[in-house]
Amino acid sequence: MNEQGALSTELAVLTPILIGLVLFVVYTGRTVESQADVAHAAYEAARAATLAATPADAETAAAQTAVANIAEGSVACQTLDVDVDTTAFAAGGYVGVTVTCHTSYSDLALLSVPGGRSFTANATAVVDTYRADP
Repeated sequence: MNEQGALSTELAVLTPILIGLVLFVVYTGRTVESQADVAHAAYEAARAATLAATPADAETAAAQTAVANIAEGSVACQTLDVDVDTTAFAAGGYVGVTVTCHTSYSDLALLSVPGGRSFTANATAVVDTYRADP
């Protein structure tokens, strides 16, 4: 029985499968990392908002912190929405932040994944109970 060329046939069959698996791992890793970046930005924004003196300052601090954290991360947002809830902004209260990042997968060179995805994260931070309100 002649098995000459069997290895090249097996390689021709397995190579596309292995490439597909590697690309799937890259896509999944990109998705997980993007969600983690958005969650971290929401947490940091909520914490920054609790350190502000007024609700208006809290909204500004949260938005600036979220933008800065997203810029440091690996996710490239086409649009970034930061929603800040300061209804309970008082000593012992809380601040809630929702960060939504709309991103595209087109920046991954080897993947032709159409469209994009929205990543959303919520975070709540407690305002210091013993803070001196203005």
